[in-house]
Amino acid sequence: MASLKRSLGKNSKSLTICLTLFALISQSIGIGEVIWAVNAGGEAHTDVHGIVYEADPLEQDKVGISSDYGKTLMIGRVNPQDQILYQTERYHMSNFGYEIPIKGSGDFTLVLKFCEVWFTSPNKKVFDVALNGEHTVVHELDIFSKVGRGVAHDEIIPFSVRNGKLKVNGETSTIIDQKISLDFIKGDADNPKVNAVFVMKGTIDDIPKLPPLPGTETQRDFDDEEEEVEEIDQQKPKKRKPSGPKVKDPYAADDTSSILLPVFVAVGAFFPLLFCLCKL
Repeated sequence: MASLKRSLGKNSKSLTICLTLFALISQSIGIGEVIWAVNAGGEAHTDVHGIVYEADPLEQDKVGISSDYGKTLMIGRVNPQDQILYQTERYHMSNFGYEIPIKGSGDFTLVLKFCEVWFTSPNKKVFDVALNGEHTVVHELDIFSKVGRGVAHDEIIPFSVRNGKLKVNGETSTIIDQKISLDFIKGDADNPKVNAVFVMKGTIDDIPKLPPLPGTETQRDFDDEEEEVEEIDQQKPKKRKPSGPKVKDPYAADDTSSILLPVFVAVGAFFPLLFCLCKL
């Protein structure tokens, strides 16, 4: 009995380790190599996909202002475990930014995470995002206008690095000291901000994406299906129902007259013929 318990104990521990490893591997399936990730305005966090976000380095440098006001809201469109990525943020009353370390060449994808937790109408917070000091990769971002208040929103920017050159949106610039600057540029409406950010080596197809907003992709697919059904229905010949009460066939009354017509013709011809015979 004791040996059986020991055996079950060992198997149970092995099973737990296997399940843990399986969970970590399954969370990372389809995810490229993340080379840099930051939870802006917050602490370190590992999301459901296994991406490890470091604590915000700008907190020690006293750049801008960190805020966790978003914790007063339940963030829509995101797994509950990862709401923290959209509940904390860093903003600045001027321009601010980070330095992204880049090693090697290849295709990369920048993912910027945002959530409007304060304003309740559009055109209250509008700003730009630039890469390497030369390329505007997000122009006049209005988070509320995109998704509303308390809803996660990601901006996804693919770029490539070849021979020390950054190429994004068809533009090229030189990378200095293997670092790319990521800048949030103040506009006329309030202050620039970011909730979290990561850079992955790979293409857009390799990154995890937020589910579609209600009434967008899913609703459009449903609407397209309805339009296809409607087009098919229009192509089919339709049986028209007569309006008004059902009546007898108006031509049914002509049946008797059509039958008697030859009789009348024969009688009409008989009398002239009889008159002629009498004359003879």
